[in-house]
This record gives sequence, C-alpha cells and structure tokens, in this order.
Amino acid sequence: MEATKDSRNEVRAEYIRRIEIEALWGRRHKHIVWDLRRDVNILSGVNGIGKSTILNRAAEQLDHLAGGVDVNVRDLEGVKMTFYPEEATTIHFDVIRSFDRPLFHSNLAEKMADKNVKTELDWQLYQLQRRYLDYQVNIGNRIIELLSSGNPEDQQKATEVSYPKRRFQDLADELFAETGKKIIRSKNEIVFELEGEQLLPYRLSSGEKQMLVILLTVLVQDKQPCVLLMDEPEVSLHIEWQQRIISIIREMNPNAQIILTTHSPAVVMGGWMDAVTEVTDIMI
Repeated sequence: MEATKDSRNEVRAEYIRRIEIEALWGRRHKHIVWDLRRDVNILSGVNGIGKSTILNRAAEQLDHLAGGVDVNVRDLEGVKMTFYPEEATTIHFDVIRSFDRPLFHSNLAEKMADKNVKTELDWQLYQLQRRYLDYQVNIGNRIIELLSSGNPEDQQKATEVSYPKRRFQDLADELFAETGKKIIRSKNEIVFELEGEQLLPYRLSSGEKQMLVILLTVLVQDKQPCVLLMDEPEVSLHIEWQQRIISIIREMNPNAQIILTTHSPAVVMGGWMDAVTEVTDIMI
C-alpha cells in the first residue's frame, strides 16, 4: 500500500510499528519496548502493572505528533514511536475513553452550550456529533460527484460510498434492539426513537453510550488508516458486545490499527489470542 500524502505534501503513517517508553513511572529499570501488529494489539496484565499508563503515554505522544513534525523529533517525554512508513511525518489517531465519569472535576460542564452533556461519554458523543455531520457532508459531496459524472460505473461506486453509513445505522439498531431503540434515519444528527419518543444519545445507558462512541468514532474515520486506542473497552459492555467489539471495528474500518488494554477474556474471543501481549513480556 503506497504511503498517503496530504495537501501539505506530508507523508501520513499507516500504523505504528513500535512503541518505546523509557523509565515507566520514573523507574529506570522499567523500560517498555512493544512491537506492534498492523491490525490488532491487546495489552494484558494484572492490575497496577501499567497497562493504562502505557496507553496514556502513547496517546500523549501521538497528540504531539498528529499535527505533523520533523521525522527526527519522535522522542518526547521518554516515549519513542516508529511508524510505517518510516519517513511518515504525521499520523491520524482516535482515543476512546470507556469510563462514564461526571464532568464535575472541571468547569467544562458549565461552559457547555448543551446542558445534556454531563459525563465524559456525553462529551465524546458531543464531539462525535460534529464529526458525524462533517462526515455526512463529505460523503454527500462524493455521491453527488459520482452520480453527476455520467459514467455508469460511478452509479455503483455511489452506492458503495453510502453503504458504511447505512451499515452503522443497521448495527446500532441491531445492538440496541433488546431495549427497543432505533436511530431516526431522517435526521442528520444522532437521535433515537423509543416507543414514539425521541431520545438524545446522552440519555442512553452507559454501555449504550460507550458502544455508540465506538461505532461513531470508527465510522467517521472513513476507512482511512488510523490508530485507535482504547483503555478497557469492556467497561459497561454486555458480554456479547465484548465478544463482537473487535470484529465490528475491523468490519467498519479494516485500515484501523487497534491498540487496547483489557481484563476481559471475552474481548479476545474470535481469533485474537495471538494479538495479546503481556506487559511483563515487553518490560526490560
């Protein structure tokens, strides 16, 4: 797969090949060297061994690098990353937070224009609603361009462009079917219908919010190469959702590199045992 260049002629990384962290928790003898797979990477280990710390340190480093940097500036705060391709200067990534804690610890809730946003999952959904609108505009423009080209083959391509959104809606309806919730497809924003009442996503259960955050995040990646980091995605999820989460993400964006931590055996079901790495195995 040829390296992607953006409008500024920067080379975008397809995935992370290696994460190195010096002195985890400030301890000189606790270094991390983790060689990653292109598709799925699952970090496991006992409580307190550093799974979340490793993921958070990686997310902080990606935040430094995402805007595009000199390829030689890859080692900030003791964290070094190796990309594929090696000459890449920028990378796209998303971080999904699993815990539905209140926003009371900051003044963010007070500044929100939408007073329905009260928790960390609400805040992620609020941001994703905006990205979802942008995504719909982009695919709408592509569909119009294809349909107006006059090329019969572009008719089929237009159907293919519209498919991921329909698949996302079908998945949401399927996953939430037990509680009777369905996405209202005539609306541009995410709104559910339940027994004739319109339901904003902020009124979903914690597990439903978390699943919706995952589905929306992957959808708006638009099947582009992207690193997706998740810390214990099984939190609040029904065991059947835990078992399906990786396969759903892979279906919606096969070009996403998944990096996650977990305590749940259910998450690795479905052929992902080989993707599991114990923290003790990458600690030197």
